Amino acid sequence: MKRLVALIALLPAMATAAPFTQAETAKVDALAARILATTGVPSASVTVVRDGQIAYAHAYGVQRADPRAPASIDARYQIASVSKQFTAAAMLLLAQDGKLSLDDKVGKYLPDLTDADKISLRQLLSHTSGYRDYWPQDYSFVDMATPVQPQQILDRWAKAPLDFAPGTKWQYSNTGYVAAGLIIEKVSGQPLLTFLQNRILMPLGMRAIDGDLATGAGDAVGFMRYAAGPVRRVTPSVKGWLFAAGELAMSTPDLAKWDISVIDKSVMRPASYAEQQREVKLADGSGTDYGLGVDVDKVGSHRRIHHGGEATGFLTENRIYPDDRAAVVVAVNADFGDAHSAIADGIEAMLFADTDATARARAVLDQIRAGKLDRSRFTANGNYYFTATAIGDYRASLVKLAEPLSFTLDKSSIRGGFTAEYYTITYPTAKLKLVLRAEPDGGKIEQFMLFPTS
Repeated sequence: MKRLVALIALLPAMATAAPFTQAETAKVDALAARILATTGVPSASVTVVRDGQIAYAHAYGVQRADPRAPASIDARYQIASVSKQFTAAAMLLLAQDGKLSLDDKVGKYLPDLTDADKISLRQLLSHTSGYRDYWPQDYSFVDMATPVQPQQILDRWAKAPLDFAPGTKWQYSNTGYVAAGLIIEKVSGQPLLTFLQNRILMPLGMRAIDGDLATGAGDAVGFMRYAAGPVRRVTPSVKGWLFAAGELAMSTPDLAKWDISVIDKSVMRPASYAEQQREVKLADGSGTDYGLGVDVDKVGSHRRIHHGGEATGFLTENRIYPDDRAAVVVAVNADFGDAHSAIADGIEAMLFADTDATARARAVLDQIRAGKLDRSRFTANGNYYFTATAIGDYRASLVKLAEPLSFTLDKSSIRGGFTAEYYTITYPTAKLKLVLRAEPDGGKIEQFMLFPTS
């Protein structure tokens, strides 16, 4: 009850869904605690949207070490490249206003860039422009110790030869987003952050700021690690290097407000959301699994719009399931390990455990782990396979593992008159493959076999 009261106090203008049950809360608490302990990541901030409203928000660990400060749910974390969807939305809003078109060429606004007359604004936002990425490293390189202006980034990286002909490949490029940010400023007549504040952030009640300025007492401090050495505080990034490619810092409940607006289609026109979430195709017709500032895919049968973010000392995972009116936001104050995605995987699996295509496989796995196999669910061959020895070995090996972090249906097919389902089950210390063969139309199970994988 204390956690819900704190959430309501934090978000007075935001309605809340039915809060997580005690069992759900305990599961997320255990998941976060275990993953932080395993990875050494100091803190995690977690917010979950269900039924189009915030249903859970809690922070774990320590967001500052000296002086020591426990993690607070209202602390701001740098969300880095999750900001790209805001930059793309800004350009979509300008398109709505009739001030530009995504089919415009870059040369209309920035004529001095390489092949600017051949590259569209859509290609900037979808990483298909060919401009070389100025920050492919997972650390701050030597030049990043000196403040920079966006035009200086473009002068160095966007006036070099293209990595490929526009539209022929997909290659992540922060450079393309710096160009997009300057175009937004030229067309709107405002600094990028001012435009975002006026059109998106303030209307949604989001307390977001420039990530370069998120260094106050209420902001999370970033940490790093060399190999398996001690966790150390990072030196904050100097001004200018993130800009339109990753400029924002905010709390996870504030980022969840954006996710809810995406679900409700409340900031842009429905056609603009469709444009942002439509997979961009290459010139040869192949897919990219990317829209405009967002990854687009499915988890099981659930459509997912998502993006990760990495800045010096921070990692973020933002996942929206628009058709389910759900979202998962996880931010950590470390740029090492996979705590952000592992926590998000676990919550994602929990949200859809009873509804997605993995439900039957999960139920059988739970039975085997408990040593109580329901043999009525199996064919004669399936029962023949599960001898007392087989059940004993399965149970003994499974009880050593914690709850799965993720349970993913990789593919399904038909073979020998049976449906064939192939799953990957990820645990904190192991990964297993599962092959489930069954009679069609949800019939009895012919095969249920697990084996370790790398």
